[in-house]
Order: sequence, then C-alpha cells, then structure tokens
Amino acid sequence: MFLLNSSWLLVMVAAMAIGGLAQLGIRRAHKKYSRVPLASGMTGAQVALRILQSNSIATPDGRTRRGSVGIQQVSGSLTDHYDPRSGIVSLSEGIYGGSSVAAAAVAAHEVGHAIQDAHGYVFGRLRTAMVPAVNFSSRFSMILILSAFFFLGTATGTLGFYALWAGIILYSAAVVFQLVTLPVEIDASRRGMAQLRSLGILGPDELSGGRTVLTAAAMTYVAAALVSLLYLAFYIFMGSSRR
Repeated sequence: MFLLNSSWLLVMVAAMAIGGLAQLGIRRAHKKYSRVPLASGMTGAQVALRILQSNSIATPDGRTRRGSVGIQQVSGSLTDHYDPRSGIVSLSEGIYGGSSVAAAAVAAHEVGHAIQDAHGYVFGRLRTAMVPAVNFSSRFSMILILSAFFFLGTATGTLGFYALWAGIILYSAAVVFQLVTLPVEIDASRRGMAQLRSLGILGPDELSGGRTVLTAAAMTYVAAALVSLLYLAFYIFMGSSRR
C-alpha cells in the first residue's frame, strides 16, 4: 500500500524529528528555569494579576467580570492558555503557584494574549474567527486524504484523486491557521517580556532566562507550521503526480 512506501515514511520521520526537537527544547528550557527562583518571590498567578492590573483589564481580586480578565488554575503541565471567549487566563499548576523565572515568563506570555484581545490585535481576532472552520476542516481533511490513499492505484483511482484534492483544500485551512498563529504567539511573548521588564518583575539577570523560555515556546509553533507545510507539500505532490 502507498502508505508504507519510502516517501511517506520519509515525511513521517522528518515531521517527527522537527516536532520532537521543538518539544525537547521547550521542556529543557522550562525545566531549567523552573529551578531558578524569582527574586521578587511572586508566583505566576501574582505576575499575571500584576500585569493585568497595570493594563487596566483586571479587577483587584483577579476574578472575571464584564470587561475584565480573570485568572484560574488548571491541571497538567504546559497547559497554560488564554480563552478570549471567556476572558480567562488559565495557568497550569506549576505556573500558577510557582515562583520561578519560567513561571513568570509563561504567565506573562498568556497575559500577552489578553492584552492583544483588549487592544483588538488583528491576527489574534483572525485566529479566533478561524477556529470553527479549522475544527471542521481538521476533522474531515484526514478522512478524505487517507481514503484517497486507499483508492489511488485501484480501479477507483479517479475517486481517490478527487478525494485527495478535496482533503488538500480542507487541510490548507489548518496550515493557514498555523501560519496565522505564529505572529500571534511571537507578539504575545514580546508584549509579555515588555511587561516583565517595565514593571520590574524580572531583574536584569532574570530577563535572559525568561526570554530563553519564551523563545523555546515560540519554536514549538514554528515547528508546527513547518510540519503542516511539509505535509501539505507532500499531499500536493501526490495529487499532482497522480493526475
């Protein structure tokens, strides 16, 4: 079967290598700077609240109210995120209660997304608007592509050809989403680092560590975009070669 040929295996290995290296980088950086205590003694939750308050988008107690952003703790590791629909910054256990350079950097990054939302950052709004379409395309694109691989080379090859291109079109939406995500994540880190510096949350000796953590995190999104482009190029090549 086509799925087992050398081209497919080569793409799979390349994608796994790119994703694996990016994940290794963020985990190593997070582990290293999670062991570096924050001189101010602030926890990740306190860092997030301080930045939100300084930007006038949080209530004094950090709870969610109309026009404000709240903070909550969620389970897991590296599960931190900001939800623009609810206006909640969710911090994982180690970040929420942790007092380290890594905790401060991650908390600042997630609040950076809240600041984007408050300022109407174009790429952030575009990404949010794309979510329903991407959820749909991601669900059905691989079904069509895998079905196409089964039919190609058989008597029903024409059906496989059309299924493949339909899957490619749907998969392209996910690729565009990954590309739009890049500037959103990079800008959130930039905003977060600026807040850590201007508010004095990180000292001069701590800023480089925070920047290292956020750079490693950004590389995971770069890797995700590269992997998506790699698969898209491969599917297009297959569709073109089976014409």
